[in-house]
Amino acid sequence: MQNTELKEDKNMTPYSRTNPFQAKVLKNINLNEEGSTKETRHIELSLKDSGLSYVPGDCLGILPENDPELVRELVDEMNWNLDETVIINKQGDTLPLMEALTTHFEITLLTKKVLQQAAELTDHTELKELVKLENANQLKEYIEGRDLLDMLRDFGPWNANTQDIVSLLRKMPPRLYSIASSFRANPDEVHLTIGAVRYTAHNRVRKGVCSVQCSERLDVGDTIPVFIQQNKHFNLPESTDIDIIMVGPGTGIAPFRSFIQERAVDGGDGRAWLFFGDQRSTTDFLYKNELEKYQQDGVLTKLDTAFSRDTDQKVYVQHKMLENSKELFAWLEKGAYFYVCGDKQYMAKDVHNTLIDIIEKEGAMSREDAEAHLNDLQKQKRYQRDVY
Repeated sequence: MQNTELKEDKNMTPYSRTNPFQAKVLKNINLNEEGSTKETRHIELSLKDSGLSYVPGDCLGILPENDPELVRELVDEMNWNLDETVIINKQGDTLPLMEALTTHFEITLLTKKVLQQAAELTDHTELKELVKLENANQLKEYIEGRDLLDMLRDFGPWNANTQDIVSLLRKMPPRLYSIASSFRANPDEVHLTIGAVRYTAHNRVRKGVCSVQCSERLDVGDTIPVFIQQNKHFNLPESTDIDIIMVGPGTGIAPFRSFIQERAVDGGDGRAWLFFGDQRSTTDFLYKNELEKYQQDGVLTKLDTAFSRDTDQKVYVQHKMLENSKELFAWLEKGAYFYVCGDKQYMAKDVHNTLIDIIEKEGAMSREDAEAHLNDLQKQKRYQRDVY
């Protein structure tokens, strides 16, 4: 079903990571209601005339641009000439400095390698000390939450020209997002659910490169370079008669919107159960009307929600799973597939452990047997995770 060929002209290069398609923005709205502490964008892009298609579970790659304000701060800090041309790769290709810093280089993250190489371009003793082998922990601590501008401010003056500094930088990698639509339900379109990342660290406001570009600098009618990234490890069952259980709090809802849309097109007897969670039901219930409509239409069999800030005690998706442990286990025993999408650090671990608890309790098994049972589900591709 995956087709990244261009249908019209076989001589044209198919669109890909190295040759992205300029997708036009059809819609860009904030899904959170007024009063929310979050900003989650629902973005619809046109794939018309691209020949690109996708299946539920696939990702969309975006080649983002750095924040022009951050680029200007860097240039001001170093008194660089914006019109200067710099070499951007080993092949000797060049770009004007402003364009190179905006579209080509990663400037919001530091690495050990960048700092080690930078130490040779300054007489600053603190940096020379920091990159020593025995100070690996301090170096790691410094890197956390800091960017190129911090490093240039902290360890100058620099015995380096513009090219020397630019040569320290790596190429900006594309950002991958779970696709939030079914291609069959929305031909020639691709939808995304993107949470804008903003936080303060080391006395400066930090912004997610791609997420904030999408929320602040991407308007209807604009284009953005994209490509399709297949995800062979996160797919609907081949049969539409198999039950699916989906756990997707916050932006983790994205692939499940795609799953549900696909099931709505396909029909079939398979039941669908969604666990969704976020902070507050009044402001953060993403796609609420859509999901409730799918429930009324019978496409979504069960919808369980957990809003952590609505009650004194924080309730998360794993608590809702436990409340429904008997039924959840019965679905698994009947052959249901279990999916998790979202935060890797906390949520996915908690859901994983809760799943073992449920199998242990409802299956009357030892902890060891419950873990083995879950491993078996994973081997059968009946337990799939898309976590980040």
